[in-house]
Amino acid sequence: MLQVNSFYPVLMTDKVAETADFYKRYFGFETTFEADWYVSLSLKGASASYELAILDGSHPTVPRAFQGTVGGLLLNFEVDDAEQEYNRLIRDAGLPLHLELRDEAFGQRHFITSDPSGVLIDMIQVIPPSEEFLAQYAGAEAAESQ
Repeated sequence: MLQVNSFYPVLMTDKVAETADFYKRYFGFETTFEADWYVSLSLKGASASYELAILDGSHPTVPRAFQGTVGGLLLNFEVDDAEQEYNRLIRDAGLPLHLELRDEAFGQRHFITSDPSGVLIDMIQVIPPSEEFLAQYAGAEAAESQ
């Protein structure tokens, strides 16, 4: 079995400083390493810590065939109160809104915004799923029998 010491996304971008500043300003990440081509960020949560790195997509450590900027990525942030985050990030800070705050039958209240590099950010509050979706969750039978 693989023994992992750390696992984190690295966002390739042409806006390293701007993207790093975004996650520090709006999400509370702190810098653990900073160069003009790479920034390592850390966020201390209540029960765990999280890491995120920002990399210049044209840096020579990226194989030439894969150099470029991030695309097709969605970062999920689970929060206690999606509406509070909506007010803070969309209404107060004016971040772009790509999906309006709404409840989903599969058990999420959420909205979607994005960072300066175009990475989508889904701010999710877990809510009870509908009966239709409840059965699709692993361990749902055990939880229902208790």
